[in-house]
Amino acid sequence: MQHALNDNHPLGESFAASLAKPDWAVQGRDWPHRAASAFVHAGGLRWHVQQMGRGPVLLLLHGTGAATHSWRMLAPLLAEHFTVVAPDLPGHGFTDTPHACRMSMAAMAQDLAALLRGLGHRPVMVAGHSAGAAVAARMCLDGSIDPAALVGLNAALLPIGGTASRYMLPLARMLATTALVPRLVARFARNPGMVERMIADTGSSVDPAGVEYYRRLVGSPGHVAAAIRMMASWRLEELAAELPQLAPRLLLIAGSNDKTIAAKDATRVQAIVPGARVDVMQGLGHLAHEERPHDVAGLMTELARESGLLPRMVAAAE
Repeated sequence: MQHALNDNHPLGESFAASLAKPDWAVQGRDWPHRAASAFVHAGGLRWHVQQMGRGPVLLLLHGTGAATHSWRMLAPLLAEHFTVVAPDLPGHGFTDTPHACRMSMAAMAQDLAALLRGLGHRPVMVAGHSAGAAVAARMCLDGSIDPAALVGLNAALLPIGGTASRYMLPLARMLATTALVPRLVARFARNPGMVERMIADTGSSVDPAGVEYYRRLVGSPGHVAAAIRMMASWRLEELAAELPQLAPRLLLIAGSNDKTIAAKDATRVQAIVPGARVDVMQGLGHLAHEERPHDVAGLMTELARESGLLPRMVAAAE
């Protein structure tokens, strides 16, 4: 069925909802940890959520343009200590695309809070990658969650400055008004090497399976349109101004080779948030948690122990 598009109607009915999204029976046929997946209705959306493990609840929020596959290696390691809850963000992966006005950071935080209420979860710890860290921080500041610890993985918590701010954000807002760009991106994603180059441009190198999952997502016009709309709808200035009020213990894990969010941004956030700690992982890029999941899991469980969420390790007697 063809859908009429009204690209000149700002924040009207979102055309992204009319574009093809990944099909669970096709693109999700062998999705990582498929047995842990469920589809949950909350906040007016049908969410794809993965849950695994036992213990205190840990919420994982992926970044722009990703989905639960981003946690495919990290989540099982964390599930040894936690009940891990990992949704696809609105419009991403296999979660429904909301109205365009619900792609703002504040609205996304509200919708995630509705999902957590529907699941009956109150996370004691939350970790977000890139833009997912900003959503997590927004939820903490809004009081919809009250975790003891917050982990930012290559966290996008500060406004983009300089030339990028003047040109990239206006460009994203312009691209968010047309269905042509998502369709072109999805078509180009089929070209050999394109997705590999996109990942390399972040400073990371992931395994072939990871590349394939990203290829499936980028090959979906609806997923691409939601990612563009998310970038176009966000305003990080307000969040940055409120960061000093963050209550959870904050750990910022950054990749020294991150070409998307510079590692020095973590140091800038550390200077703003009282008690924040930074750990820079040498040689890793924007997808550091996919490159060295065991090291990231170790840092996160250490933070959980320091925060009283997990029992401390007892040294073996000599």
